[in-house]
Amino acid sequence: MRNKQLMRLFIQIPCLNEEETLPLVLQKIPEHIPGVDSIELLIIDDGCSDRTVEVARRLGVRHFVRHTKSMGLARAFRDGVDYALKHGSDIVVNTDGDNQYPSEKIADLVGPILREQADIVVGDRQTSDINEFSPFKKAMQRFGSWVVNQAAGTNIPDAASGFRAYSRNALLQLNIVTEFSYCMETIIQAGNKNIAITSIAISTNPKTRESRLFTNIFEHMAKSSGAIIRSFLMFKAQVVFIWSTLIFGALGMIPFIRYLYFLIGGRSSGHIQSLLAGTTLLVCSIISLALLIISEVQRIQRKLLEDQLQRTKEIMYSTPLNDMWISRQSREADSDSPAKGSDKTL
Repeated sequence: MRNKQLMRLFIQIPCLNEEETLPLVLQKIPEHIPGVDSIELLIIDDGCSDRTVEVARRLGVRHFVRHTKSMGLARAFRDGVDYALKHGSDIVVNTDGDNQYPSEKIADLVGPILREQADIVVGDRQTSDINEFSPFKKAMQRFGSWVVNQAAGTNIPDAASGFRAYSRNALLQLNIVTEFSYCMETIIQAGNKNIAITSIAISTNPKTRESRLFTNIFEHMAKSSGAIIRSFLMFKAQVVFIWSTLIFGALGMIPFIRYLYFLIGGRSSGHIQSLLAGTTLLVCSIISLALLIISEVQRIQRKLLEDQLQRTKEIMYSTPLNDMWISRQSREADSDSPAKGSDKTL
């Protein structure tokens, strides 16, 4: 059985060749946080070809998830969360290996979760004050956050921030499906699943390198837009089809009314194009209505499947590996036994 009195925090750091900046990230991570009994560091090696893992081991990191090749930030986040939950984590904090985010603010980040005020906390970088961001990038960040908040019904100022804390309850409900970045997707899911989410203001550290997620702002915009649209359609596809049904139906009635006007006046000849246009638009309206019905059925099925998946996760993560290790350690005389840490390769 899991010891309910222990509060376990896993701080996961996705890395892709971060041997130079990783020590900067680790040196300011708090060793003790009031209300937290155990703080564990987890490195997700997303196909590193440098000495990142060696540096992390030298600095005392015991938990690793290793990808043989780079699989992207979303997959790294998902695999890290899976590892943390299997090892009994109650809270998972995600930060980056490039030292963008202030590690010393982790205690503030997890505070709302410890006080049971929220299940997800996002670090607001206050992008309008970041000197490295161009005016165009600042405007796009604000617009992107506004779009995400409209889709989610939330009020998160910096939707793209990767400095976050998640409660165990939130992680059991979230399902990462995107291949680009989980940041906006998890906000949209949280909003539509009524998971309590908030943000705290943070300041960022000086830039150490260019982003490896994208080569330019336009690629980032394109990939982010795709992730937002997919996440929105997961929960609110019916909104699209309701509006398309109404719009096509209204537009289709106009040519029909015009045709009937001339037909009643005995001048229907030469106005057959109105009849054809109206028929075409009304057919589009009927198709939209059919898609609306299908999307509603799929929404119900998805809800049932997600409820089942959540229950499956609760069973799967109910006996943390840490607890099994504690029992095993009690039978082992060597305090340096490998049971104290773990290394998972994917």
